Amino acid sequence: MYKTVHLKKGKEESLGRFHPWVFSGAIHHIDGRPEEGDVVRVISADGRFLAVGHVQIGSIAVRVLSFEDIVIDQVFWKERLSAAYAVRRSIFPQWKKNSSSGEGNNSESRIQESELTNAFRLVHGEGDGLPGLVIDVYDRTAVMQAHSVGMHVSRREIADALAEVLDGVIDNIYYKSESTLAYKASEDGGNGFLKGCLATANDIATENGLRFHVDWLGGQKTGFFVDQRENRALLEHYAKGRKVLNMFCYTGGFSFYAMRGGAELVHSVDSSSRAIDITRENVELNFPGDTRHEAFAEDAFKYLDRMGDQYDLIILDPPAFAKHKDALRNALMGYRKLNAKAFEKIRPGGILFTFSCSQVVTKDNFRTAVFTAAAMSGRRVRILHQLTQPADHPISIYHPEGEYLKGLVLYVE
Repeated sequence: MYKTVHLKKGKEESLGRFHPWVFSGAIHHIDGRPEEGDVVRVISADGRFLAVGHVQIGSIAVRVLSFEDIVIDQVFWKERLSAAYAVRRSIFPQWKKNSSSGEGNNSESRIQESELTNAFRLVHGEGDGLPGLVIDVYDRTAVMQAHSVGMHVSRREIADALAEVLDGVIDNIYYKSESTLAYKASEDGGNGFLKGCLATANDIATENGLRFHVDWLGGQKTGFFVDQRENRALLEHYAKGRKVLNMFCYTGGFSFYAMRGGAELVHSVDSSSRAIDITRENVELNFPGDTRHEAFAEDAFKYLDRMGDQYDLIILDPPAFAKHKDALRNALMGYRKLNAKAFEKIRPGGILFTFSCSQVVTKDNFRTAVFTAAAMSGRRVRILHQLTQPADHPISIYHPEGEYLKGLVLYVE
């Protein structure tokens, strides 16, 4: 049924530890010529079954879907999505069974809107046993993104299963993969609604009682960065009476949390004028007419060079500086330069929230870069918190590479 990938002798060990990737260098040969995105069976040199997964071009040649010899069909998609949703329901207890339904189905009811966080990640790739797939939910719209051709090829089957699993919870499924498929992929990702339409989709979601616009049509990733939800809430705790600089603000998440936390002023900076427009809209949505906030469309390093020393709370949340190992050295230099500038300018007694979202940058890599920047500044620095991604971005214990978000909260004397 499926074409077979034969591994070289001794190259099956990582699959025996349930790591979900097969690298091209481990492959001896492949029976036939599968198309990129096809499901294949992976066997050892002595003929033992190991896994089934999507074949693709690149150093990661197979992304494993199952370590059992099964068919990847609609039953599979529904089971995996149901399992992912069960995890999120344990994380977000505000989503509960509709006990008054009486129909015995899976329809959902929600608690009061003011208490609702209705923006969360439903599927986080390898962390949910669905490598190459990301699904974020914003109110009643799910935004689906493929990072592999295999998931792109299966997008309609996945959407059908998703609509069934989240029946009564979502009305729309938007597919947004135009810029996420691997550069060698022959498929055109394309963007558009697989279920529902723009006319029925509300682009305002809620997080910890704060509202924000989601630009799933033209924004980065799926339209918002739900992975910083808990870190934004922590920032709110430190914001009272402080002058806040939110660098690489995107659509202003940290900014409106800082304002609710009682910041004296908040300045948001991003190189994208479109992001700055949405930041202003989000601040106005939550704090209409509030003059504490200003936003600037400007290069981050240029702004840091020209700014004074007025800030005593700075957030550095840059886009990924390295998307592959070849870029690691330059990325670490970038983190050192960025953090050194913040250490130079932040006021005594200031607090620095600094992050890396580059998967190839390890926690030790990032900490060393920040420590080097601190030493260069000559400032006395304490670690208050070590941050990571929230529970709806789970990490498979067999796939440590899934821990992509690293953060430090630092007190600078």
